Amino acid sequence: MLHILRILILATSSVPAASGELTAAKAALLGLVEGLTEFLPISSTGHLIVTERLVDVGQHSSTKDAADTYTVTIQAGAILAVVLLYWRRLLEMGNGLLGHDEDGRRIAIATLIAFVPAAIVGVLLEKAIKDRLFGVWPVIVAWIVGGIVILLFARALHERGARWGAPLESITVRGAIIIGVAQCIALWPGTSRSMVTILAALVVGLSVQAAVEFSFLLGFLTLGAATAYDTLKHGKELFDTYGFLNPFIGFVVAFVAAVIAIRWMVNYLKRHGLEIFGWYRIAVAGVALVLLATGVI
Repeated sequence: MLHILRILILATSSVPAASGELTAAKAALLGLVEGLTEFLPISSTGHLIVTERLVDVGQHSSTKDAADTYTVTIQAGAILAVVLLYWRRLLEMGNGLLGHDEDGRRIAIATLIAFVPAAIVGVLLEKAIKDRLFGVWPVIVAWIVGGIVILLFARALHERGARWGAPLESITVRGAIIIGVAQCIALWPGTSRSMVTILAALVVGLSVQAAVEFSFLLGFLTLGAATAYDTLKHGKELFDTYGFLNPFIGFVVAFVAAVIAIRWMVNYLKRHGLEIFGWYRIAVAGVALVLLATGVI
């Protein structure tokens, strides 16, 4: 135990002055934002972009790549929340890939198929997306458009899913492809991966519960791959710039917040539709516009 503490002290004591940009409080705040918004249809990326501007993290060329990597790697906390809450389903999927569970195999294959489109597009267009879309204005546009889409279509889709929707075990390859292609839209910051995958899952005929669960499972794979990719690519820069302790704080906070958010959302959608998220998206876009107009961000 003392050896571990010594390593942490050495790691944090050797961090350059730039680490002061990401204090423990800011790391915790960004972790909270990530955890609460990752699996809700309101866009975690959009919220993180605005929050980073508010607290002045990653707004300088010398720390931008490290900050961008931090906001990706704290997704690991949200991923761990899915593991904790859906470990039985993940175990079933693992057994399915080993040939021991037919339903698990079908869900696992569907998840892998749905993952592929966004993975390909994300890798091919990574630089263009970061250079052109990672700004407040693209986020505001996506928040508003997504909010309108939810208000126009979510009620009918939710009611259909609640009455006639199929269980997750019945998901087809065709349905997985449609959901996967829809997930590509969420590469535009502010759109929300959860929003497009849940709506697409309802469109292909899944029940509300199945649509939400598949969105979480697909997020586990998609976010896991994105986190691993960015950590391998820029992880050294992240820890050289910010040290180890503060990013770890953000990870823990993101995990706890994601557990709370997932449980709340699952229970909420058993009784209500998605409309509240549509109104929220439009409201938060309005707040961002005011912050822009007043020069706060």
